[in-house]
Amino acid sequence: MSNLILSSSSITGTTVINSQGKELGTIKDLMIDTNNGTINYAVLSFGGFLGLGDKYFAIPFEAFTINETKEMFELNISKEKLENAPGFDKDNWPKNTDHNFWNGLYDYYGVKRRSFLNENQYA
Repeated sequence: MSNLILSSSSITGTTVINSQGKELGTIKDLMIDTNNGTINYAVLSFGGFLGLGDKYFAIPFEAFTINETKEMFELNISKEKLENAPGFDKDNWPKNTDHNFWNGLYDYYGVKRRSFLNENQYA
């Protein structure tokens, strides 16, 4: 498979499904590490109704795969596990200095941190 190059606007709003094809939510935003130009994590919006009461989840970008046929992102997680994942609301985003939060995300989603991340950032 060749590398895809996508604009951030084409990713934002994209539906996220799990490997069973169940819809998990939509990508609300992408958070870019300005030190190395990589997408650090995607913000997944889940739950609520018409944008009200949504819970946001910071998900390491490495946890996603792209389903090119359905033009959706896949996250290998059940709805139940996502509901219990560490999340936040739109008015209370996680701080870059909350090392326990960031380290826990990679563990929770079962992905390895990229070695080129600024070690002071999440260590």
